[in-house]
Amino acid sequence: MSSLSELYQNVILEHNRSPRNFRPMTDADRKADGHNPLCGDQVTVWVKLEGDVIGDVSFQGAGCAISKASASLMTGAVKGKRREEADALFDRFHRLVTGTLPAGESETLGKLAVFSGVSQFPIRVKCASLSWHTLKAALEGGSPPDRPIA
Repeated sequence: MSSLSELYQNVILEHNRSPRNFRPMTDADRKADGHNPLCGDQVTVWVKLEGDVIGDVSFQGAGCAISKASASLMTGAVKGKRREEADALFDRFHRLVTGTLPAGESETLGKLAVFSGVSQFPIRVKCASLSWHTLKAALEGGSPPDRPIA
Protein backbone atom coordinates (compact mmCIF):
# COMPACT_ATOMS: atom_id res chain seq x y z
CA MET A 1 0.00 0.00 0.00
CA SER A 2 1.37 3.43 -0.89
CA SER A 3 2.03 5.89 1.91
CA LEU A 4 -0.67 8.23 0.54
CA SER A 5 -3.27 5.43 0.49
CA GLU A 6 -2.26 4.44 4.01
CA LEU A 7 -2.61 8.06 5.18
CA TYR A 8 -6.06 8.31 3.56
CA GLN A 9 -7.14 5.04 5.19
CA ASN A 10 -5.91 6.27 8.59
CA VAL A 11 -7.85 9.55 8.26
CA ILE A 12 -11.05 7.65 7.42
CA LEU A 13 -10.56 5.26 10.34
CA GLU A 14 -9.85 8.14 12.74
CA HIS A 15 -13.01 10.02 11.72
CA ASN A 16 -14.98 6.79 12.07
CA ARG A 17 -13.65 6.19 15.60
CA SER A 18 -13.94 9.81 16.73
CA PRO A 19 -16.38 11.61 14.44
CA ARG A 20 -16.52 15.39 14.62
CA ASN A 21 -19.86 17.14 15.17
CA PHE A 22 -21.52 13.83 16.14
CA ARG A 23 -24.43 15.10 18.20
CA PRO A 24 -28.06 16.09 17.91
CA MET A 25 -28.63 19.83 17.63
CA THR A 26 -31.47 21.18 19.74
CA ASP A 27 -31.51 24.65 18.14
CA ALA A 28 -31.31 23.51 14.50
CA ASP A 29 -33.39 25.18 11.80
CA ARG A 30 -33.46 22.12 9.55
CA LYS A 31 -33.17 18.37 9.87
CA ALA A 32 -33.18 15.50 7.38
CA ASP A 33 -32.81 11.73 7.62
CA GLY A 34 -30.94 9.58 5.13
CA HIS A 35 -30.77 5.83 4.64
CA ASN A 36 -28.77 3.59 2.34
CA PRO A 37 -30.79 0.38 1.98
CA LEU A 38 -27.91 -1.42 0.23
CA CYS A 39 -25.77 -1.57 3.35
CA GLY A 40 -27.98 -0.21 6.14
CA ASP A 41 -26.21 3.12 6.71
CA GLN A 42 -28.47 5.66 8.44
CA VAL A 43 -27.79 9.31 9.16
CA THR A 44 -29.62 12.34 10.53
CA VAL A 45 -28.21 15.77 9.69
CA TRP A 46 -29.09 18.95 11.60
CA VAL A 47 -28.37 22.43 10.24
CA LYS A 48 -28.46 25.84 11.93
CA LEU A 49 -28.62 28.59 9.34
CA GLU A 50 -27.51 32.16 9.90
CA GLY A 51 -29.07 33.85 6.93
CA ASP A 52 -27.58 32.03 3.95
CA VAL A 53 -24.61 30.67 5.94
CA ILE A 54 -24.38 27.26 7.58
CA GLY A 55 -23.63 28.44 11.10
CA ASP A 56 -23.59 24.96 12.58
CA VAL A 57 -24.11 21.43 11.32
CA SER A 58 -24.09 18.09 13.09
CA PHE A 59 -25.04 14.50 12.49
CA GLN A 60 -25.78 11.21 14.16
CA GLY A 61 -26.14 7.80 12.66
CA ALA A 62 -24.84 4.32 12.25
CA GLY A 63 -23.05 2.77 9.35
CA CYS A 64 -19.77 1.76 7.84
CA ALA A 65 -16.48 3.60 8.38
CA ILE A 66 -16.73 5.38 5.03
CA SER A 67 -20.23 6.65 5.75
CA LYS A 68 -19.44 7.94 9.24
CA ALA A 69 -16.08 9.45 8.24
CA SER A 70 -17.66 11.18 5.26
CA ALA A 71 -20.34 12.75 7.50
CA SER A 72 -17.68 13.84 9.99
CA LEU A 73 -15.48 15.46 7.36
CA MET A 74 -18.50 16.96 5.60
CA THR A 75 -19.66 18.79 8.73
CA GLY A 76 -16.24 20.37 9.14
CA ALA A 77 -16.03 21.30 5.47
CA VAL A 78 -19.41 23.05 5.17
CA LYS A 79 -19.60 24.80 8.54
CA GLY A 80 -19.35 28.55 7.93
CA LYS A 81 -19.98 28.20 4.20
CA ARG A 82 -22.77 29.87 2.25
CA ARG A 83 -25.35 27.47 0.84
CA GLU A 84 -24.08 27.98 -2.71
CA GLU A 85 -20.53 27.15 -1.56
CA ALA A 86 -21.81 23.97 0.13
CA ASP A 87 -23.64 23.02 -3.09
CA ALA A 88 -20.48 23.54 -5.14
CA LEU A 89 -18.47 21.50 -2.64
CA PHE A 90 -21.04 18.69 -2.81
CA ASP A 91 -20.79 18.70 -6.60
CA ARG A 92 -16.97 18.43 -6.55
CA PHE A 93 -17.08 15.77 -3.83
CA HIS A 94 -19.63 13.71 -5.76
CA ARG A 95 -17.49 13.91 -8.90
CA LEU A 96 -14.49 12.79 -6.81
CA VAL A 97 -16.18 9.67 -5.44
CA THR A 98 -17.69 8.77 -8.82
CA GLY A 99 -14.34 9.16 -10.58
CA THR A 100 -15.40 12.06 -12.82
CA LEU A 101 -13.43 14.86 -11.15
CA PRO A 102 -10.63 16.00 -13.49
CA ALA A 103 -7.13 15.01 -12.43
CA GLY A 104 -5.51 17.59 -10.21
CA GLU A 105 -8.80 19.04 -8.93
CA SER A 106 -8.91 16.82 -5.85
CA GLU A 107 -6.54 19.26 -4.13
CA THR A 108 -9.41 21.80 -4.08
CA LEU A 109 -11.26 19.48 -1.68
CA GLY A 110 -8.73 19.59 1.16
CA LYS A 111 -9.20 16.70 3.60
CA LEU A 112 -12.16 15.40 1.58
CA ALA A 113 -9.62 14.13 -0.97
CA VAL A 114 -9.17 11.09 1.30
CA PHE A 115 -12.24 9.66 -0.45
CA SER A 116 -10.58 9.64 -3.88
CA GLY A 117 -10.21 5.85 -3.79
CA VAL A 118 -13.95 5.30 -3.34
CA SER A 119 -14.49 5.55 -7.10
CA GLN A 120 -12.69 2.20 -7.44
CA PHE A 121 -15.47 0.58 -5.39
CA PRO A 122 -18.82 1.67 -6.91
CA ILE A 123 -20.85 0.05 -4.12
CA ARG A 124 -19.14 2.45 -1.66
CA VAL A 125 -20.09 5.64 -3.54
CA LYS A 126 -23.47 5.70 -1.79
CA CYS A 127 -21.76 5.20 1.57
CA ALA A 128 -19.54 8.23 0.98
CA SER A 129 -22.29 10.45 -0.42
CA LEU A 130 -25.20 9.58 1.92
CA SER A 131 -24.53 12.38 4.41
CA TRP A 132 -24.04 14.87 1.56
CA HIS A 133 -27.39 14.00 -0.01
CA THR A 134 -28.97 14.26 3.44
CA LEU A 135 -27.40 17.69 4.01
CA LYS A 136 -28.72 18.81 0.63
CA ALA A 137 -32.21 17.56 1.56
CA ALA A 138 -32.04 19.47 4.84
CA LEU A 139 -30.98 22.67 3.09
CA GLU A 140 -33.55 22.36 0.32
CA GLY A 141 -36.56 21.64 2.46
CA GLY A 142 -35.82 19.51 5.44
CA SER A 143 -38.26 19.86 8.25
CA PRO A 144 -37.58 21.94 11.33
CA PRO A 145 -36.73 19.51 14.12
CA ASP A 146 -39.79 18.00 15.84
CA ARG A 147 -42.18 19.66 13.38
CA PRO A 148 -43.52 18.19 10.11
CA ILE A 149 -42.73 19.81 6.77
CA ALA A 150 -45.49 22.32 5.91
